[in-house]
Amino acid sequence: MNDWPEDGGYGRGNANPHPEGPRRMSHVQRPQVPQQPPRHDQGYNPNFTQAQGQGYDSGYSSGQVYGGPQGGGNGTVPPQYTPGPGAGGPGRPAPNWRKRIKVGSIVLVVGVLAWGIGTYAWASSQMRNEVDLSKVIERPAEGDCTTYLIVGSDSREGMSAEEKKKLHTGSAAGKRTDSMMILAACSSGNTMVSLPRDSWVTIPSFVGSESGKQYAARGGAKLNAAYAMDGPELLVRTVEFNTGLRIDHYAEIGFAGFANIVDALGGVELNIEKGFKDKKSGADFQAGEQTLNGEQALAFVRTRYAFADSDFARTKNQQKFLAALANQAATPGTILNPFTLYPTLGAGLDTLIVDKDMSLYDLGKMFFAMKGISGGNGKSMNMPLAGAAPQNSYKWDMPKVKQMVEQIRNDEKVTVTSDR
Repeated sequence: MNDWPEDGGYGRGNANPHPEGPRRMSHVQRPQVPQQPPRHDQGYNPNFTQAQGQGYDSGYSSGQVYGGPQGGGNGTVPPQYTPGPGAGGPGRPAPNWRKRIKVGSIVLVVGVLAWGIGTYAWASSQMRNEVDLSKVIERPAEGDCTTYLIVGSDSREGMSAEEKKKLHTGSAAGKRTDSMMILAACSSGNTMVSLPRDSWVTIPSFVGSESGKQYAARGGAKLNAAYAMDGPELLVRTVEFNTGLRIDHYAEIGFAGFANIVDALGGVELNIEKGFKDKKSGADFQAGEQTLNGEQALAFVRTRYAFADSDFARTKNQQKFLAALANQAATPGTILNPFTLYPTLGAGLDTLIVDKDMSLYDLGKMFFAMKGISGGNGKSMNMPLAGAAPQNSYKWDMPKVKQMVEQIRNDEKVTVTSDR
């Protein structure tokens, strides 16, 4: 189809020497595009083009993308995306931090409880509940306080020849009591009373812990002889008979276990008021604040020949050290730190001999009671004495002993004192 006019030879040349004037091309009218209502989508501006509403189509598609909805030439701007509040991407809801914190807290609590229960079960299985106090006969009535008989023995069980030499324990077979203490845990204040192993006491009738046979009273003897005769059960029977105080729990530890616990704790801090040396125990201490390792701690609590008061000075040092040990062991830094707790429990529990009714909870109460004494909630003392007795032993001051026992039994503050 050719819309150009045929006149004048346009398109075929012209012989006229002068250029032709301009000619107008015939107007071709395009069909009218039906007007469509404007789309007021998000991000649309009705004043974006002046041609809006006039039906004019420029043929230019503004803002169109391949594959997107075609504007049909109406001059509109495609919808713009506006992210929702807190959205991490199109269609993603905002995180619920309150719910996340709540779930995380629950998981943490459950984990801590599981760890605690597991630790308690494991530690309980490591305890040596070997002493049967039900075999002790003619026992005193129970009192208002919880009482413990704490014994340090000279047992070398499990020690190598090298360890015996290092710890200056000697190589004697069997075991004997090296120290004995009554610990009374009372609401009125805790009391720790050291019993000299050379105390002169009456060994009463008893039932053999192994044989089950009835034995007659043995009369007067040193206190540590009871342990040598029939072990912990007869020792408890003898203490109860001579004091009138019921013993609720028994705990005994040997040389190796004692040293291992101290080392597991990383040593125990102690203030030694006056330096001393003792060749037999291996002690060599300067005065002042210091941290004792297992070997040094054992030497500290065993030394007696370096002091004029001999056993009495030693028992005071034992009380002092046990209180410091408990003060360091019964802390959140030890209990909540598995890298300290497990070595400490592992070092002590397999060498700690306790009665059959003693639980890990009771053992914890014992340590906290000792810690209370070091913190000023109670007192420590030696058993009141009234002079010499046969075989270079000591006689108890029985009026004071009875008064002290009565105060403990009734959960009263102990006012009795000892001159040693």
